[in-house]
Amino acid sequence: MRTSYQYRLRPTKLQAIEIDRWLSMLCAQYNYLLADRFNWYQQNRSPINACPLVCHLPELRDNPDYYTQKKTLPQLKKTHPWYAGIYSQVLQDVVKRVKVTFDRFLKGDSNGKRSGKPRFKPRSRYRTFTYPQIKDGCLQDNLINLPMFGKVKVILHRSIPDGFKIKIVSITKKADGYYVILSLEDSTVPEIKPNFNPQKIAGIDVGLKDFLTTSENETVAIPQHYRKAQKRLRIIQKRVSCRKKGSNRRQKAVKQQGKCHKKVADKRKDFHFKTANSLLKKYDVIAVEDLNVKGLARTKLAKSVLDAGWSSFLSILTNKAVNTGKVGSPSKCLQYFTRLFWLW
Repeated sequence: MRTSYQYRLRPTKLQAIEIDRWLSMLCAQYNYLLADRFNWYQQNRSPINACPLVCHLPELRDNPDYYTQKKTLPQLKKTHPWYAGIYSQVLQDVVKRVKVTFDRFLKGDSNGKRSGKPRFKPRSRYRTFTYPQIKDGCLQDNLINLPMFGKVKVILHRSIPDGFKIKIVSITKKADGYYVILSLEDSTVPEIKPNFNPQKIAGIDVGLKDFLTTSENETVAIPQHYRKAQKRLRIIQKRVSCRKKGSNRRQKAVKQQGKCHKKVADKRKDFHFKTANSLLKKYDVIAVEDLNVKGLARTKLAKSVLDAGWSSFLSILTNKAVNTGKVGSPSKCLQYFTRLFWLW
């Protein structure tokens, strides 16, 4: 079983400068590798027997795939010695990001859905670097030991469960500071309950007047976090638009705006987790409808639909059920719902 825990980092001033320096260099390398793939794609996208009337046939070269781009990293450290200070696997993860992004553009994901054309990232939009592998015992007390970076203070607001091992570590920069995301793995499988109480079966219907209503006529009020923060956001956004681009005062306003949006997102996520936990404690079987949230988000009710965050809530509800040994599968006992999650 895999799960992720997020903790806040308390780096020193020098460590914060070093994190920003790593992100800046990794962003430049990401854009360079993406440009290399685009150059090959533009030059070799047309077959030689079906080229346009005005064309230029360049010198053919191999497609820059994942492995050929990884082989360029040792040469990169020779021509640009400052990249030698970055951990090798962190650099290799950048190559993997470019591969995944470009493959989704050309081939699509597992469902065959293609994404849009990848964009070059400005420095402000490249915020995360990842250690794909890390040694056991990297987290000791309130310090995490990152290879070729050093020990950084962590705010451990909750302990890691027994039996879980840290497999992947990601460092991300958000509006209000730096965070570390630990990907944890447990080899054991949650025990599935052999039966369930037929008296603890309920269906839920999400809405905009009330966040959800159960089949027992119990309701949960909708918090409307974004609408409550709109007045404050309007003031900050006006402040951003009035200030000169590139100025320090504009950067401060943008940072303030990011903090306000993050606060709204954190409140919504906290509400979703608490609501999911209360439902799982009360019922063994919960049925939910299969909503087309993407379609509803294109209507006049888009702001209210996105503020409620139905997709996020249903995803959290399903994941929490699986982590506690409860399974989701369709059933015929509640045919008036499109999808039925068995949580037993």
